[in-house]
Amino acid sequence: MARRVLLIEDEPNIAEAIWFILNRDGCQVATLADGLGAAEAVRADRPDLVIVDLMLPGCSGLDVVKAIRADPATEAVPVLMLTAKGQGRDREAAEQAGVDRFMTKPFSNADMLASVRALLAR
Repeated sequence: MARRVLLIEDEPNIAEAIWFILNRDGCQVATLADGLGAAEAVRADRPDLVIVDLMLPGCSGLDVVKAIRADPATEAVPVLMLTAKGQGRDREAAEQAGVDRFMTKPFSNADMLASVRALLAR
C-alpha cells in the first residue's frame, strides 16, 4: 500500500518537484499551498508523513506543526520542515515546535528521498 504524504508548500515549482520525486518513489502525495486548514487536513486525511514549509501564507509552518502536535489524533505524525531560512534560530524554533527533521532549500532529490524514507520507516 502506498504511503500517504501531505505536502504543504506555497512555491508551485518546489511542490511539483517534490510531488514528482515522491510519487515516482511510490508515495501518494496530496498538496496544500498555504497553512490555513493544514492541521485540519492532517486530522481528516491521516497522512503517514507531513512535509511543511516554514514560511507559508495564512499560517506559518511553525503554527501548523504546533497544531499537529497539540492534537492527540495527529501528535505522532512525522513532520519534515522545509525552509529557505537555515539559521540556527529557525532550526531551534522548528525543533521546539516538534518537527522530526529540518531541511533547507535548495535540497537534492537524493536528500529529500532519504529523509522521507527514513521518516516513513519509523
